[in-house]
Amino acid sequence: MPVGTLGTVKTFTPQELTYLNTEIILGNTYHLYLKPGDAIVKDAGGLHLFSGWTGPMLTDSGGFQVFSLARLNKISDEGVEFRSHIDGSKHFFTPEKSMDIQRNLGADIIMAFDECPAGKSDKKTVEQSVSRTTQWAKSCVRYLDKNPSHFEWKQMFFPIVQGNIYPDLRKQSINELVPLSSCGMAIGGLAVGEDKSAMLEMVSLCGEYLPIDQPRYLMGVGKPADIVNAVLLGMDMFDCVIPTRNGRNGHIFTDDGIINIKNSKYKKDCSPIDKTSSSPFGAQFSKAYVRHLFNVKEILGVRIASTLNIAYFMKLMETIRSKIESGEFKDWSRLFLEKWETERRVDTPEKNTK
Repeated sequence: MPVGTLGTVKTFTPQELTYLNTEIILGNTYHLYLKPGDAIVKDAGGLHLFSGWTGPMLTDSGGFQVFSLARLNKISDEGVEFRSHIDGSKHFFTPEKSMDIQRNLGADIIMAFDECPAGKSDKKTVEQSVSRTTQWAKSCVRYLDKNPSHFEWKQMFFPIVQGNIYPDLRKQSINELVPLSSCGMAIGGLAVGEDKSAMLEMVSLCGEYLPIDQPRYLMGVGKPADIVNAVLLGMDMFDCVIPTRNGRNGHIFTDDGIINIKNSKYKKDCSPIDKTSSSPFGAQFSKAYVRHLFNVKEILGVRIASTLNIAYFMKLMETIRSKIESGEFKDWSRLFLEKWETERRVDTPEKNTK
């Protein structure tokens, strides 16, 4: 799911995303609350009408950004007091406040307000975050039961499992949150600084204990190999800023690895940037031309790279679904992971490449 933090996937129109086979995008509760304000979005008819995106949309709860971006956080059982990263103004998020904002935004899938501790937090801190996450999720459900949607569609609620890298706390979180879930559950608090092996161990555990008849959403992941490994462990949904953020930095994902288009070896390379891409840009533009666009800071370079990356990730997910349906996924994934994890076919960025 491409990330549209501020109500847009950077540099893309909704029609372009649809052309690239994007089915669902994300919005961000914290950012949209600060600007332009969720009341403005509500008055515009919800985030779909406000942004022009007609497909499904998911909004996160704002919890992760409150803990990672905002200044001077003060966490209590009631919620989180924080200062805006934009102007320093003081705000207070409770579970009810997060649900109220997401009601106003009108996304199809809304996320529980949770506490996400840092990747290498001690167990006592994580125990407290699991307890708060459960209590806050219950508060979210109570609020939603008493406050119907502002729009014609039903908003689906996903609890978020916490527990960091502690197996017993992950199991506890799952057991406490399953009764609050009817249409999907998310796994939070991973890919936040812990070792990769620990992340996959927790994903495996969650894959074993989460309901099999509901989608499993692994938040904040990720890289192609991480996605394939997570699907092997039973995950269904993913989001990450990597396709567009890396595209803005000149990193282009292809079937043969990652191209660092700023590298000097592409200065005179007039071959197509990626002729196997499902985007026509792959065959239309040469590596030399796209490198030139980045060197002169022309926005078209960012657009081309980001488009190729979105196309790559959408094609990857389509391939995964196809291989699962044909019964070939395990064999296909083994070959895929050998390429991405063993060969590491990735250009090393250069410092002075002009």
